[in-house]
Amino acid sequence: MTKTYLLVLQERAKLCNDLNKLTNLVPSFEIAGVVNSFTDAKLILEKFPIDAFIVEMKDLSEIFMQSIEGIASLPVKPVIAVFTPMQDDMALAKLRKRGCNLIFRVPCEIEEAAEELKRTITLQKKNASPLSVRLPYNKPLDERLANIFIASGIPPHIKGYQFLREAVKLAVHTPSMINNITKQLYPSVASHYNTTSSKVERAIRHAIDVAWSRGKIDNINNIYGIKVFSKGERPTNGELIALISDKIIIEGIS
Repeated sequence: MTKTYLLVLQERAKLCNDLNKLTNLVPSFEIAGVVNSFTDAKLILEKFPIDAFIVEMKDLSEIFMQSIEGIASLPVKPVIAVFTPMQDDMALAKLRKRGCNLIFRVPCEIEEAAEELKRTITLQKKNASPLSVRLPYNKPLDERLANIFIASGIPPHIKGYQFLREAVKLAVHTPSMINNITKQLYPSVASHYNTTSSKVERAIRHAIDVAWSRGKIDNINNIYGIKVFSKGERPTNGELIALISDKIIIEGIS
């Protein structure tokens, strides 16, 4: 079996402990080393064939951005994956622009991260460009979502509005989440707001019910330019999240 070598730059031991699970989830994965500085990482990456460089990031700084850009400019670039609790969408978009391939918002499901990492490494090995969500820089993601929600009749003062916004943002950054709403998407939103998955699900459903009762859900057809929903047709939580996140992703790919 051909090995896939990972290099880890970490600040916390927990990250490495979590990533050790990757070797069980993906037998071909092997952690080749753990470093605590970009200088050490670059020395290894210049000398050894590393398939993926995994970084834990707490705060964004220009030095960090330059370091990522330096790794991305190596003659043989590894897949760059960043694990971060950051919520600043514009900052994360800039990070992608500097050469980062994957961004995982922690806490996240290590199983899903393993699948995304495996897929992207496979594409890179085939000399294909890894799929990467790039967001337009002229408007913040929150503003774009606000425009969609308000036009759809979802009032910003209810909890479901906030939960739905976070759910869409998560689906934009990690598209695979939309295929695992109950076990991954709702728990991630719940963790962010210190609540439960069931409350997140109910609040989002209530927000959609409010929009549907106001008769404004039909405005989605105008937003998309096609007839997405027939009159009186109420979308499910998953349908609406998938629809909006997919629109954001498509608009963000140049």
